Amino acid sequence: MSIKRIFDFAHEALQKYPQDEMFITKYAGEWEKTSTKEYLHLGNQISRGLLKLGIKPGDKIALITTATRTEWAVMDLGISQIGAVSVPVYPSIAPDDFDYIFNNAEVQYCFLSDKVLLEKVMKIKQNVPTLKGVFSFDEIEGTANWKEVLDLGKDEATQNEVEDLSKSINSEDLATIIFTSGTTGKPKGVMLTHQNIVSNVIASNSRIPRVKGMDYTDVKILSFLPICHIFERMLFYLYQYNGYSIYFAESIEKMGDNIKEVQPHIMSVVPRLIEKVYDKIYDKGTSAGGLKSKIFLWALGVNKAKQKLGKPSGLQEIIADKLVFSKWRDGLGGNIITLVSGSAALSPRLNKMFQNAGIPILEGYGLTETSPVIAVNSFGKIKIGTVGHVLDNLEVKIQEDGEITVKGPSVFKGYFKNEEQTAEAFTPEGFFKTGDIGHIDEEGYLHITDRKKEMFKTSGGKYIAPQVLENQAKASKFIEQVMVVGDGEKMPCAFIQPDFNFVKNWAERKGLNIGTTTEEISKSPELKERIGKEIDYLNTKLGNWEQIKRFELTPEVWSIEMGLLTPTLKLKRKAVKERYLKLYNKMYGHED
Repeated sequence: MSIKRIFDFAHEALQKYPQDEMFITKYAGEWEKTSTKEYLHLGNQISRGLLKLGIKPGDKIALITTATRTEWAVMDLGISQIGAVSVPVYPSIAPDDFDYIFNNAEVQYCFLSDKVLLEKVMKIKQNVPTLKGVFSFDEIEGTANWKEVLDLGKDEATQNEVEDLSKSINSEDLATIIFTSGTTGKPKGVMLTHQNIVSNVIASNSRIPRVKGMDYTDVKILSFLPICHIFERMLFYLYQYNGYSIYFAESIEKMGDNIKEVQPHIMSVVPRLIEKVYDKIYDKGTSAGGLKSKIFLWALGVNKAKQKLGKPSGLQEIIADKLVFSKWRDGLGGNIITLVSGSAALSPRLNKMFQNAGIPILEGYGLTETSPVIAVNSFGKIKIGTVGHVLDNLEVKIQEDGEITVKGPSVFKGYFKNEEQTAEAFTPEGFFKTGDIGHIDEEGYLHITDRKKEMFKTSGGKYIAPQVLENQAKASKFIEQVMVVGDGEKMPCAFIQPDFNFVKNWAERKGLNIGTTTEEISKSPELKERIGKEIDYLNTKLGNWEQIKRFELTPEVWSIEMGLLTPTLKLKRKAVKERYLKLYNKMYGHED
């Protein structure tokens, strides 16, 4: 069959790749499996139930889940195949953002996972005149359960209506509205059609590696990134397209346990997770003491010196792999074929280290507005420090100011109820303006250098690309977060949030008393001096005009809840600066 709508992936999976274990979610400590046949059956049941609730094509239904689970997949299928529009929402956003999104999208029903999310939604329910009902996946006393909608759809007499609606849906029809987290202002509703997402899945498919001798039924996926994000959602359809089994992780905190249990072949990751994994490996290796630590550090040296990516060659590389790097692979379950990385720039140093440790990372690039992949590396064509080649069905044009612009079938329809911002998002020739600065090298690899809006000019007229400096600074194990500032000032400075856990262990090893609370630690002169050495080292690799001349340590962990990070863990620069304005004025000698 020809795949033109997102629900076609599920129907084709039943035809070509029927699985006894299509989706697997853990409930009450036990993994529960859903077959492809049962998935389609439940999806049809939800469709019929929604029709009985009065849902019509074009109606909006919100989906919110703390961790991805099979119920979300069933709801997505049930909503999409009757022409309704899903509105996936980040679980971590503030109630005010729930209020704005629900009203802007005119949400009619909301399906959510648990009591915490229910409390958030109930706070704003009375402010949303279109909201007719809220259903939960968990059993919550006094709250309608999603099984009630399943029960409404038990009678198969209306299945013809579902099938007729399904046939009437065109690839150009709206499938979902995804509200971007945004680093400034209100979220924008990105309208993605069925064609947008389907075209991106099919164009990205050739970049995912196939392993000789492995049948589709052998491949296990561990999914833990938020499925409300288009990155994980596109992969969710891509895995269905290949008939893979998808295990939904319980939470980021239980990832280690879930990896051991599932032993996955493919996982999608964000760079911060790679950084955390490496920090944990490094701490364990260096704290082992004696010969073990010496072997670990020797192996890192061998890894660093390795010139060509690929399997170990030569006696030293083989020994290092056997003694050290095989254990890294075992820590990821022992079966990893590849990690797929997106959402932010991955440190080339870490990328090379994992590649040389036999853990390939396919780094890619895209935006919600591009469904999302614009470019991605692929097996045999990995170039570290780049995001790979542009997908075959897209055209990328680098504008005179270096901005990356893109045209093609996966580029979004527009911003919901916002024609002005939609018009501003495109060039006169119809290319979408990504807001990112980059270039394509002579081998066709796309390089991302910075966010256009985040670049600033010092009072001396020199341009600073803060993301480049920040990504290099975060290579330090002492630094969890960093934000470079200096727009209109004479020099760049930085706010630094230390990695408080690492710092506590460092102080203990050194016999230093730097305090116990984050506030006390941030005021430690010993810590500031040590982090100063990290910044001095960074500055040796920078031009004089872009060197970080001063920095201040912030007294708390930057978080989504504090409004300092977006749900995808990007910096909210304006909010960070406002929160630490006194520290800013101190660095620049301004009056408070």
